[in-house]
Amino acid sequence: MSEPTIRRATLDDVERLKDVGERAFVSAFGHLYPPDDLAAFLEDAYSVEKQRKFLTDPTYALWIVERDGQALGYALAGRPCMLPHEDVRPEDGELKRIYLLPEAQGSGIGARLIQTAFDWLEQDGPCTLWIGVYSQNFGAQRFYERLGFQKVGGYEFMVGNTRDPEFILRRDAAASPKARSATA
Repeated sequence: MSEPTIRRATLDDVERLKDVGERAFVSAFGHLYPPDDLAAFLEDAYSVEKQRKFLTDPTYALWIVERDGQALGYALAGRPCMLPHEDVRPEDGELKRIYLLPEAQGSGIGARLIQTAFDWLEQDGPCTLWIGVYSQNFGAQRFYERLGFQKVGGYEFMVGNTRDPEFILRRDAAASPKARSATA
């Protein structure tokens, strides 16, 4: 079996993005929701139309993780940040989604995928980055903390009619490795 690779997604990937997004979300969180809420969310969040919108809008970028021709996950980043926090500015970036199927987790590909998204968001220099994370996803919270993110707020994330408590995390531009290396 070969090593997973990351590449920028294209319009030819819309079906694969829909499929891997749905499978990764259900694998990680599907047990939390009534079937009708889960089905409504999946149809809205991962539709082919929504994937196509992200791929054709220059303010977003999608990367897909593959191994031996199989999609294992993806990341979506963009501007403006849509998280409901009073300090969000138009120039701030947001990691909007990152999903990996269980067979890709623990391989280091997630860290590479996030760094790819951050590099794209900071291609014109360090900026403040934002992430929304499920309040009970402790592993992700620890991972983001190691990357310099701090909890700065919360909101409710709707999955159908279910309200999930989510945390809002932020990494200020000054905490970016790019900013630190520029001052070293």
